[in-house]
Amino acid sequence: MDINYELYKVFYYVATTLSFSEASKQLYISQSAVSQSVKVLEKKLNQHLFIRSTKKVSLTPEGEILLKHIEPAINLIKRGETQIIESNSLNGGQLRIGASDTICRYFLVPYLNNFHKQYPNVHIKVTNQSSINCAKLLEGGQVDLIITNYPNSGLSNVNNIRVIKEFHDLFLASKNYYPELENKTMTLKSLCSYPILMLDRRSTTSEFLHNIFQQRQLDLVPEIELSSNDLLIDLARIGLGVAFLPDFCIPEMPDDLFIVNTDEVLPQRQLVVAFNENLPVSQSTKKFIDSL
Repeated sequence: MDINYELYKVFYYVATTLSFSEASKQLYISQSAVSQSVKVLEKKLNQHLFIRSTKKVSLTPEGEILLKHIEPAINLIKRGETQIIESNSLNGGQLRIGASDTICRYFLVPYLNNFHKQYPNVHIKVTNQSSINCAKLLEGGQVDLIITNYPNSGLSNVNNIRVIKEFHDLFLASKNYYPELENKTMTLKSLCSYPILMLDRRSTTSEFLHNIFQQRQLDLVPEIELSSNDLLIDLARIGLGVAFLPDFCIPEMPDDLFIVNTDEVLPQRQLVVAFNENLPVSQSTKKFIDSL
């Protein structure tokens, strides 16, 4: 049967209040409109749903059966409306974030902590991918926002990008294994003769350094490529090579490591937050972006 949802809605309010006048008040329509809607529904179903008298209204057995089915449906719709409203009022909903392992560990945690304390009813979901893959998640609508290193080739079609902070990248070596480099200024060409430890090619950091070397017509062949900056630091510490990583990964310089000086300063990069302009931006997304 093709029956308008509004007819069932009117029936529900009359059935739960057992009053045409009270139903009209809750629905903000006239009592005659309520009565007419019930008559239309009864005609379409070919059943009497209410027993009417001058003093009261009661359900027929058929009306009671219909109410058992209509009530859960109305409640589901109400619950959906409530969740949508709550998601926009920061009393519920979900915040979906994409970020790399490095950014999660060295930047994002305190912001997540503060946001969770301030809005405990917002469910936070963090998807951990490389910065380039995070851009793909954003484009596909799988996350509400991403926090990424920039430049990022995956963000070429995204306009909504806000800079959070600027940072430099550096080369890190062990005092025990490469003491000859500690007080020396190196060219990028001379660094090519040393084993370079860096993130794998799926990362923006690797993409950035390869572009720097290509611009200077230098061949960069990493000795080791990993997916973790923490492991790069550990391997630099045991002398497996010179590690390349963002400076915010080293809050305090370890005693056994040092920054290798280069004759040219590498361009600054940025930490940015990006969101998809083609999707509605929830209140929780706006608040979290502002907190950054």
